[in-house]
Formats: sequence, structure tokens, C-alpha cells
Amino acid sequence: MTMNPKINTLQNLQAQAKLGGGQRRIDTQHSKGKLTARERVEYLLDEGSFEEIGMLVTHRTTDFGMDKEVYHGDGVITGYGTINGRLVYLFAQDFTVFGGALSETHAEKICKVMDMAVKMGAPMIGLNDSGGARIQEGVRSLGGYADIFFRNVQASGVIPQISAIMGPCAGGAVYSPAMTDFTMMVEGSSYMFVTGPSVVKTVTNEEVTSEELGGASTHSTKSGVAHTTSANDVACLEDLKKLLSYIPQNNAEKAYDIPYTLGEEYRPGLDTIIPESSNKPYDMKEIIHNIIDEDSFYEIHKDYAENIVVGFARLGGKSIGIVANNPMFLAGCLDVNSSIKAARFTRFCDAFNIPLLVLVDVPGFLPGTDQEWNGIIVHGAKLLYALSEATVPKVTVITRKAYGGAYDVMNSKHIGADLNFAWPNAEIAVMGAKGASEIIFKKEISEAENPAAKLAEKEAEYAEKFATPYRAAQRGFIDEVILPNETRRKLLKGFAMLENKEVDLPKRKHGNIPL
Repeated sequence: MTMNPKINTLQNLQAQAKLGGGQRRIDTQHSKGKLTARERVEYLLDEGSFEEIGMLVTHRTTDFGMDKEVYHGDGVITGYGTINGRLVYLFAQDFTVFGGALSETHAEKICKVMDMAVKMGAPMIGLNDSGGARIQEGVRSLGGYADIFFRNVQASGVIPQISAIMGPCAGGAVYSPAMTDFTMMVEGSSYMFVTGPSVVKTVTNEEVTSEELGGASTHSTKSGVAHTTSANDVACLEDLKKLLSYIPQNNAEKAYDIPYTLGEEYRPGLDTIIPESSNKPYDMKEIIHNIIDEDSFYEIHKDYAENIVVGFARLGGKSIGIVANNPMFLAGCLDVNSSIKAARFTRFCDAFNIPLLVLVDVPGFLPGTDQEWNGIIVHGAKLLYALSEATVPKVTVITRKAYGGAYDVMNSKHIGADLNFAWPNAEIAVMGAKGASEIIFKKEISEAENPAAKLAEKEAEYAEKFATPYRAAQRGFIDEVILPNETRRKLLKGFAMLENKEVDLPKRKHGNIPL
């Protein structure tokens, strides 16, 4: 029985497409410790679930000898499949074909699956590994980028969008990941920048490597562009799967619950974390781990603006977002970077129906010319705006300090928090007792025989009256002063009570967050 020649033709074309730029280039990709685009797709998705779209697409360029270099798929693999049974759409740029450079048809393939993702209400994942625009196509490749950017904006807040940078991502290409919800990078093999090292040297005379300019370390610690980093391709894809487990399919759904059986839920370990001295640091992550379900914390922006902690966790099997000051860094002060970090995370959680837990230990905003000149006023307002705007269930626990305007900003009752708890040692005041006493009792202290003793006396007097949670509780600004060990139990009950919360918002096109 002879093979049908038409079937034979199709199979040959499919085999060519699966080879990408050929075995030599695949071997080069492997020699750099990187998976190929097709290997990444196969590893990420459930076995046998991938359905490819556009495998036989080719570019339409004849200039500069391009008519002699034609590859099926045109440097990007697109399609859909499942991750842990959940539908996702994705594209994976193939560096073995023209260095993953984006052409008009390459962009059309990406746009097609983005449109499908929005229609079907499923997450969109981009595995980026591209040298940038395909220069031979000129403005057509630039137009392709803009088509993608426009769709990123239209999909924002509708479906989750996740970008994994698994190789180069340069020039205009960086703006698509920048507009997605999360950007993940691979250490040592990925980098992002608007202008590369050679242009930087020409313009500014700075000598800098690609890694220094836009590597995973740079973007996870200095710029905040990268939300997470991973040691290699496989670890990045595993992290992507884990991140996806905390978030819903789209903005009309809630994240999936994990079965959980309630017990007594007391956590005595919480009673001993806060130091006796209010000026001693402690790690807020200890409190987080004592409150949430075991080993469920997935931190975002771990190494950036460490004075605030943000991330996903599970509480009684349900997904929540956590925003928490961390006294281990800058005493937990709010500054420019931490405000931006927390505001962005807050807005994602609100867009996708993920309840928010805010843990507060904040002495105020970081003072100094550096902060003022870099716009702490407008950047601090971003966090205030984001938490005021959020309509998901919002619960606050003040573990120690809540001073000044930072008390207002950190999900106070006044900006719409649903439940506000405080521990007995919480200090809720305009400022610390020492600073307040120096202002209020200035004349009395200066005229005293022993000014230092008088200051200490007045400081103790102020602290007893105001540096406690009870004045705020008397006014209803704190719903309940609770023992640390019962925090988890209170939160489980509180979030369960708030589960069907609904808010009617005034009609408007959109607010004007202070960008």
C-alpha cells in the first residue's frame, strides 16, 4: 500500500516546522543551557494537551534575499493547551529561526491567540526569546509590535497575562512584557533593555554588559521590572505553573480553592515574634508563615523594595494576596519603590477577585531629599489610590506601629477596609511618642530642671494615652483588638464572612490614578 502523496507532503511540512531553524541551531540553544521553544511548550503544558495554531505560516518578505530563507511557523509557536487541567493560550518565540525576530506574520500569529484568549476568558502566556524586530521588514515588524501592545492593553484586567523572558528581549519588544501582569526572568540567560550596551556606549560612553544592563539580577533588585527570577528554563516554567495556581481564569471568576478542613486554628508562635522594644526589627515573613496555610506563600518582587512584602498565599485553601510592611528593612517605612510595588500588586488582586490581607507595622514615609525629589508624594499616593479603589474583601492587621499618614495608606478603615484588627501592643498615633512629646511639651521640657527626665516622663504619658490600639478601637477605627495567637482564626472567619461582598461603584470611564 503506497502512501498518499498529499499526506506525505503534509507530514514533511510538519516535520520541517518542528525542526525550527534546524538541528545545528537547536544544538547551539542547548549548549547555552536553554530549552528550545517547542521543548518549553511541551514542558509547561499538561502532557498531550498542546494544540498548535499556525504551524505552517511563513513570512511574506522577498527583500534582502529573504525569499530564500523561509521557515514554517516563522519563528514563533502559538496555540493552546492546559496546565493542571486549566485552559491557557500561549506563544513561544523560537530563537533558532532568525533569532526569534518578530515579523509581520510572527506578530499576526501572536495576535490571533491573544484574541482567542480574551474571547474564551483564559490566561495568556508569552515565552519570550527574541532578538527584536526583523530588520528586513522595516515598519511592518514595528506595526506587528504595536498590534500586540494594543491587545495587551485591551486584555489588561480581563484575563491574566504572564511573560517569561527566557532569552533576549530588547528594544520595542520589552513593552509587551511590561504591560502584562507578571514578568519572570531566567538568571544568566535572559535580559531586557530598551537600548543595548553598544548604543549605551555610543551615547553615554558607559561600558556595560547585557547582564549588568538588563539581566535578571538587575531587574529583580534595581528596577523592579522582573517580578520573579529562576535558576534555569525548567525552574522558570515550574514557577509559572505555581503562580498560575493562585489566580483565576479571568476577571469574572475566582481563584480555585484547595480542600481544607478547619481545626482550632490557634497559632501560639505568633505571641513571641514581636520584640519587647518597639525599635527592634523582626521579619514580617515569620508572621506571614504563621498565619497562612503551611508552605503556601508565593512571594512577588522578593528582592526589590524589601521594606514591603507582597505575594500570594492560601488561607483555609483559598487564594489571598498579602501586602505587609517589613521592619527588617528601612524599619518598614514606605518609600517610592515599596509604594509602587504594593500598588501594582494590589491592583492585580482587585482586578482578579483575590481578597487582600494587609499586615501593618509602619513608622511612616521614609524622609529625605532623595525621596522628596523622586516624588514620594505622588508615588505614595499610588498605594493610597490602589487600596481605596479595591473592592475585593480587604482585611488589615496592625501588628505594631501605624503612624501618621502611613496609617491611613495601609488599608485603614477610612479608605474602605472591611475588617481592621490590632494586636494589644499596636501603636496607632500621628507619630512616635518621643517625637510627639518633643513637640507637644516643648516649653514644659525646656523649662524643667532636668529636661531629659521630663521628656522621658512626657513620652511615657503620651505612649500610655495614644500609642495603643484602644483609642482607635473606641472610635470604631479598629474593629477588634485581638491576641496574636488567634489571628489566623479571626482571618479565616472574616474572609469567609466577606466572601460574597459586592460594591456598587459610581459610573465613570476610569479613575485617574496618579501615575
